[in-house]
Amino acid sequence: MKALLCTRYGTPDELTLADLPDPSAGSGQAVVRIHAAALNFFDTLIIAGKYQTKPEMPFSPAAEFAGVVESVGEGVRDLKAGDRVLGYCGFGAARERIALPAEQLVKLPDALDFDRAAGLCVTYGTTLYALKDRAQLKPGETLAVLGASGGAGLAAVELGKLMGARVIACASSTEKIAFAKKHGADDGIDYGAEDLKDALRRVTQGKGADVIYDPVGGPYAEAALRSIAWEGRFLVIGFAAGDIPKLPLNLVLLKGCDVLGVFWGSWIARDPAGHRANTAQLVQWCATGKLSSHVHKVYPLEQAPAALKAIAARQVMGKVILRP
Repeated sequence: MKALLCTRYGTPDELTLADLPDPSAGSGQAVVRIHAAALNFFDTLIIAGKYQTKPEMPFSPAAEFAGVVESVGEGVRDLKAGDRVLGYCGFGAARERIALPAEQLVKLPDALDFDRAAGLCVTYGTTLYALKDRAQLKPGETLAVLGASGGAGLAAVELGKLMGARVIACASSTEKIAFAKKHGADDGIDYGAEDLKDALRRVTQGKGADVIYDPVGGPYAEAALRSIAWEGRFLVIGFAAGDIPKLPLNLVLLKGCDVLGVFWGSWIARDPAGHRANTAQLVQWCATGKLSSHVHKVYPLEQAPAALKAIAARQVMGKVILRP
């Protein structure tokens, strides 16, 4: 089978395409023929050795995928050859086939195509956990989403609206804001053109956002926190801007707010049943048109370096998909 491999830490151009033996299903495992694998921002970090997860080399990037079960190992009862599934594996999906524990797979309805299904697990899974389980977002509350046109940001816009919130899309251009509004955002702030703190206060009539969803970090985190509502919740999702901000704790005191870490990867290991329930809900919502799982562009496996560069350059709105 063909596989995209990272053989040493470096840039996307240093990835190699190789032929590997087909995997076989061990006890409790399933082998999936991958029809679509999704890339995320952290894939640009993991191949450079700058992510908290450092796989043994050689390894394939791409943490999520969708495809068809080809075979199952001893003890697997809930899956069979021919089942359409999506899965999360942390890394390793940029290849034609993968063997992994069957419990990491969720069945797909026929109404959901592989490209959109492949992009559901990480960004929408992280976001549902963040908004539902961590922030406990309530209908009628205001949700401010930083990086609102990216994979995680778009998921927050769509899920926030689905959960009944007023959504403020914050992004770095009018084009990205228009994209977020097309997917349900009520208001938009171009923080490339105006001060984020002042703009958030303006569009909330001085009250501030009840929940702030921040996958960006950098200089925008403190500005957003300064505009948060009394007893608001600030969700720390990630640091796409590159710099990890240091938040003044006096702001947390004065706002009476909560700063909540969202480590979805650790949560799904600690609560696999909760993860499977959330994923099943996302699949149902996407299959019935309530979530877009918007695909920005599809690349063949050999063009993965170009896909990763587009993500790193923040040119992507929605998800980038590889087709092995």
